[in-house]
Amino acid sequence: MSLMDDIAPGRTGAEQLRAMMVPGQGPGIGKTLGFKLIEVGDGTVVFEGIPGEHAYNPIGTVHGGYAATLLDSACGCAVHSRLSATQAYTTLELKVAYHKAMTAKTGPVRAEGRVVTLGRRTAFAEARIVDAEGRLYASATSTLLVMDR
Repeated sequence: MSLMDDIAPGRTGAEQLRAMMVPGQGPGIGKTLGFKLIEVGDGTVVFEGIPGEHAYNPIGTVHGGYAATLLDSACGCAVHSRLSATQAYTTLELKVAYHKAMTAKTGPVRAEGRVVTLGRRTAFAEARIVDAEGRLYASATSTLLVMDR
């Protein structure tokens, strides 16, 4: 059983995501890495997180996997926001570009995702991670497979 089936069975993708925003309802990955979904639009989402030492790599910066996880979540959930109750998706490809290193001093960041195109079987999305001043830390493009549940 999926989290979406548990908290919002039979609802559209956007309704499922909004149900996930209720405190205590987020997925385990968000709890583990300390980020949460804060906005859901029609083909857009925003996640917020605070990069810190919990996500450091051995060289003293936030591991690239933290950014990749935020970007994959933003791309995937942007697509999810446009799906019907009978559809699902999975990431086929994620291409990440790292523009600036994050550290515990970076402060809160936003991962902003949006659908570029949504077809019957394939979707394309993009996302970017910015800090409170709008500085770009990472960006991504994603190809996703849309399927029936």
